[in-house]
Amino acid sequence: MSQHKVDIVGVDTSKLTVLKNKEMMELFKQLQAGDTSAREVLVNGNLRLVLSMIKKFSHRNENLDDLFQVGCIGLIKAIDHFDLKHEVRFSTYAVPMIVGEIRRYLRDNHALRVSRSVRDTAYKVLQMRDQLATKLQRDPTTEEIAEAMGIEKTDVVLSVEAITDPVSIFTPVYNDGGDTIDLVDQIRDHNINDSKWSTSLMLEEGFKLLNNREQRIIHERYFVGKTQMEIAEEIGISQAQVSRLEKNALDVMKKLLGE
Repeated sequence: MSQHKVDIVGVDTSKLTVLKNKEMMELFKQLQAGDTSAREVLVNGNLRLVLSMIKKFSHRNENLDDLFQVGCIGLIKAIDHFDLKHEVRFSTYAVPMIVGEIRRYLRDNHALRVSRSVRDTAYKVLQMRDQLATKLQRDPTTEEIAEAMGIEKTDVVLSVEAITDPVSIFTPVYNDGGDTIDLVDQIRDHNINDSKWSTSLMLEEGFKLLNNREQRIIHERYFVGKTQMEIAEEIGISQAQVSRLEKNALDVMKKLLGE
């Protein structure tokens, strides 16, 4: 990537305009007043911001055209959701959305690759398991499979885990007819702390939009790391109600992030 000129998706980035903050605030006023032409000016005036974010991912040997287009999607989301009441610079608001969009793209399009040797071992383990189940008339133990194949027990476990689809933490585990509780709602994370939360300006801004009860639930869940059941007992409501309030609070914050 050249320092002065980069050709990305047919755009000569050396000639990109850069809007000053005062100019952008005026354009946002026009856009939010219904002037759709201001949106295009805002997009074109912030393409350099997208370009600077792409540089953070240059070590991954990804296609720059693809990352630039994905970054532009994040920029457009930021423009469409930016609120002048936030009282922050647009770049401060847009950067996490652009980076987040790129990271989602990289995550969704680059699944974990399992080596051929591990896959072969896993399929042989599955075949042996079926053979032993037929012979023993019961499910064989890991030790029995390992002994029959002449491999270590850990190889049996790790190979099968490698080809098993991961379970989403948002998999429903309970439903009382109205409020669904997901797997993530039952997980306690002892590694969550205040510093991780406060590093994101966008999350801080979103936190301010919540009511007192929602703020307490989010704080207890993500600052302290308590389970929904623990919070429900403290507040005196059901876990399903805590789950619903938490999801509503997260939805408010996601809208601020443009997700």
